[in-house]
Amino acid sequence: MIYNLFKIEFLKVFKKWRTYIGFLAVGVLVPLVHLAMYLEGQNSLDFITRDLRQSFLLVGNLLNGYWISYIILNVIAVHIPFLITLVAGDLLAGEATAGTYRLLITRPISRMQIVTSKFLTGFSYSALLILWLAIVSLVIGILVFGTGELLVVRSEMIIIFDKSDIFWRFLLAYGFAILGMTVVCSLAFFFSSLVENAIGPIITTMAVIIIFIIISAIDVEIFRSFKPYLFTNYILNWKEFFNDPLDMNKIINSVLVLGGHIIVLLTATAIIFQKKDILS
Repeated sequence: MIYNLFKIEFLKVFKKWRTYIGFLAVGVLVPLVHLAMYLEGQNSLDFITRDLRQSFLLVGNLLNGYWISYIILNVIAVHIPFLITLVAGDLLAGEATAGTYRLLITRPISRMQIVTSKFLTGFSYSALLILWLAIVSLVIGILVFGTGELLVVRSEMIIIFDKSDIFWRFLLAYGFAILGMTVVCSLAFFFSSLVENAIGPIITTMAVIIIFIIISAIDVEIFRSFKPYLFTNYILNWKEFFNDPLDMNKIINSVLVLGGHIIVLLTATAIIFQKKDILS
């Protein structure tokens, strides 16, 4: 039953034009970055490594698909949450706006099954968007620029990964990004259960993300006590897979915190929807 409901919800979502905004945005922005890197990428790389070249002789293909994909992931991953809210915020509120709740409950299905199938749809959309980003940036990047060593520049160090030690890091990073975006999906889904118009959940989710990011960036005593509980401190921790050695404690803690957010938000959504008056 859940599978059939999920299939119906999935098809409903992909019949709406807003579903394709995220795919279109990624499909336009990433090739533009590829074009810019093709034309000016070597200059950017020379600027980044200018100090390093004074002490070391750098050989190999540093301007490659791995490096460009890493740059793209840094730039675009910050904006992916706003694309996900366009769909997740409409999952429940859209039914209220269209007045189709009555049609849903005429079927022999429970409210929990409705919530589960819609959440799985939101999760699938989030995962597909990250997968699309991986294909457009990593796969096409490798085809256009080839492979080579990955140069990762951090404030305190510079790491150069051998090309045989990179691909698995990207796989885990994209997987972690899916987990982080699922938290965003869960938050928008939660707000979607509270109202009857999809605009509210979309705007509210975006506002919460912006507020959390600002709070995380301000280093004052009053914010430090609850900073560890803000999911925005963890959704970009896919970068930990590009450390050497890996900080497994930090990675596991991030996974647990993000997973906990998903469970709490989904549970709250289910409770609210169970008590929601959808017949009036």
